[in-house]
Amino acid sequence: MYLNLKAKENNTFDAIVIGSGISGGWAAKELTQKGLRTLMLERGRDVKHVTDYPTTMSSPWEMEHRGRLPLEVVAKNPIVAKTGYAFNEYGQQFFVKDEEHPFTQVKPFDWTRGYQVGGKSLMWARWVQRWNEVNFEENGREGIGVDWPIRYKDLAPWYSYVEKFIGVAGNKDGLASLPDGEFLPPFDMNCVEKHFQKSVASHYNDRHFIISRTANLSKPTKIHTYLGRSACQSRNWCNRGCPFGAYFSTQSSTLPAAVKTGKLTLRPFSVVHSIIYDEKTKKASGVRVIDTNTLEMMEYYARIIFVNAATLNSTLILMNSISNRFPNGLGNDSGALGHYLMDHNYRIRVSGIYEGNDFDNNYYFGRRPTGTYMPRFRNLDTDRQKEFVRGYAYACGASRQGWERGNGSTQFGADFKASMTQPGPWTFSMTGMGEMLPHVDNKVTLNTDKKDKWGMPTLNIDCQWRENEDKMVVDAIQQAQEMMQKAGIKVTAAFDNHQAPGLAIHEMGTARMGRDPKTSVLNGFNQIHACKNVFVTDGASMVSSACQNPSLTYMALTARAVDYAVKEIKKLNL
Repeated sequence: MYLNLKAKENNTFDAIVIGSGISGGWAAKELTQKGLRTLMLERGRDVKHVTDYPTTMSSPWEMEHRGRLPLEVVAKNPIVAKTGYAFNEYGQQFFVKDEEHPFTQVKPFDWTRGYQVGGKSLMWARWVQRWNEVNFEENGREGIGVDWPIRYKDLAPWYSYVEKFIGVAGNKDGLASLPDGEFLPPFDMNCVEKHFQKSVASHYNDRHFIISRTANLSKPTKIHTYLGRSACQSRNWCNRGCPFGAYFSTQSSTLPAAVKTGKLTLRPFSVVHSIIYDEKTKKASGVRVIDTNTLEMMEYYARIIFVNAATLNSTLILMNSISNRFPNGLGNDSGALGHYLMDHNYRIRVSGIYEGNDFDNNYYFGRRPTGTYMPRFRNLDTDRQKEFVRGYAYACGASRQGWERGNGSTQFGADFKASMTQPGPWTFSMTGMGEMLPHVDNKVTLNTDKKDKWGMPTLNIDCQWRENEDKMVVDAIQQAQEMMQKAGIKVTAAFDNHQAPGLAIHEMGTARMGRDPKTSVLNGFNQIHACKNVFVTDGASMVSSACQNPSLTYMALTARAVDYAVKEIKKLNL
């Protein structure tokens, strides 16, 4: 009989990172570059850069279903199928299938997940807007939720730090509502977008129409080419995985940077069951892991632990980490764990056709990987709404209709076919992106009666829109129509699609930061108040949602928290 007397020694690291997505990749990069031997745990399969992007160069005629999914696949996956643009024949391999990973919708909530190395960084939308000063102040000023324990000035240098590394194409617009960052050259607007920009500027003093800031390399720098990344080819096939490394993902950016240090150990197929709490030291000593293939339970140990499993799974792990000291979940002295769930309010859709003929001879080159954007203008400066607080932004875009406009037509014949070879009219669309307020009753709880095939409890998700979000939708639809009409765009559709929370795929909250341990789980450095060597730096830590895309903020919070943690280790405080 052989006894492995060095089992604990072999399973001990300086740091453990749970999750390999956008924030987990950043945690691993920062920890390894600061000299810590780091174990990254990922519950899904490994995905190798380039070689594991099977459809990245595929044209529609090379796909069995021309890019669409068979009806039986859609029928088996009604939740993830709602994501639409990315869950298709090209990218379905990166999404969790509904029947394989169940959860309970106490109220409708469409939870989209990506269980593989890289997580959702492989198919995210790549929009990276900074928060502004007001975003960190409104909770405290309005008495909603709890006040953020940090301000914009605390995060500003970390925004710059991560922007330089990931590569952000954008324009310095000089807007207080959307602070400028460290930008590569922006992508260009097309002619109708430039026309709309001029129209907005001529009719409004407080509204600004800009090219969106996106994590695609318009012009790589040495920091990018060193990792093997190259310029964006404007294919706009990003959610298949990019062989050029032109958009930021774990695979193209943070993972190779961590690997170059020689300090990283990556373990896929590892479901984290719970975090181990040591009653004597009053710290976490490691994590329990279930091998997804063998179902074997094992333990790994480290001095510090970063929880980056994505908002709801990070909270599930904390809630499942029960001990005598924490009978209701690790760090849950406040009772806030699992509460104050938020998503972004993407229910607003307005579209139309440009009625002028001055751009009939214009088209555009390539498939730009980003759109245009209108930052929030409501409830800022002198604008004060009586019906709702906070505000919304718009994701926008103009394009010319192609041959697809003939789908469903009753016309036929040579003239009809010839007309389909010519560009159609210019169209313009606006999607409202509103802030969701934190409510204690928007929450998740553990369902110990309904377990997955690895024996883990599943989640009950109980979340809904409230009056403030509903009133915001009405205003956003009205304002979009007004702006489009002033620009000579005939509105053909304007509606609230009534989609449930979750479908924006921006779930936030449930393990929020705060100054007071009685009302929050984490402090201002994303550190669990009552268990100092555990940090949560993904969306679970968010105190409010603002209306900007959140991933850049997760990256900045993560880099800042790692810097703090390593300094605390050197001071012997951890």
